[in-house]
Amino acid sequence: MRFGVPLGLVHPGIWRDLTVEADRLGFESVWMPEHLVFATDLSTATYPGTDRPGIVPSTPLFDAPAYLCALAAATERVRLGTAVHLFALRHPFVSARAFATLDHVSGGRAIAGVGAGWYAGEWDAAGIDFASRGRRLDEAIDVARRLWTEDVVEHHGEFYDFDEVTFEPRPHGIPILAGGESPAALRRAATRCDGWISMPHTVESIRPQLDRLRRLLAERPHDRPFEITVHAYELSGPDEVGAWAALGVDRLIVRPWTRTGQALGALKRFAEQYELGGR
Repeated sequence: MRFGVPLGLVHPGIWRDLTVEADRLGFESVWMPEHLVFATDLSTATYPGTDRPGIVPSTPLFDAPAYLCALAAATERVRLGTAVHLFALRHPFVSARAFATLDHVSGGRAIAGVGAGWYAGEWDAAGIDFASRGRRLDEAIDVARRLWTEDVVEHHGEFYDFDEVTFEPRPHGIPILAGGESPAALRRAATRCDGWISMPHTVESIRPQLDRLRRLLAERPHDRPFEITVHAYELSGPDEVGAWAALGVDRLIVRPWTRTGQALGALKRFAEQYELGGR
């Protein structure tokens, strides 16, 4: 089992220290969330499944691939991912270039976790149709893959239209993981992406999503690798890891702390308890 660390669940002031410690202790990856902008009008900010706003407009926001480039310079082994980047909120040239740059400066450690998003306010503020975000994301993924792998790319689609372009340097091979648990998100993961990222779950609560995902993956060519990443914030101990592995989960993003001040010490204790084999 691989273990990741969610940077979004601690104060940004310790992101660098936490990432350096994760790298030293043997954690496989760190993950950064993102939003582009928050609107002060909270009428479009109700988080799915609740009756409360899912944002605080005064929250500091950062460009995730750019910040991860800085973390790449301070680390050697830990992979650097987004959970998740709103890939279609920009032109695919912009997102593809950002992740290719991260992959280049990190020596091939970038992971592009992408999602359609749930918060209409930032799409409205950017002047981009919120209702079409899923189709935009699907097309943007297809464009990015071609930019990252083909010598010359020309594209004429529903949302993006351009004549022949070149894209250098091309990355080492950036995995694209789809986040989200809607039918469209699971279908996107199974058909277009290299893996799936879940919302926070327990061993029991994840089963329906994995069942739906497996049905979709049954139609996927067997020679295309696929990895499953789960946010698992309530691990009972090392003995539970086998149950996750038996479900086919490849990576757990864990949070062995409850407050920022506890994070560095808790990360070290987790690494020792779960025998991560750091240095």
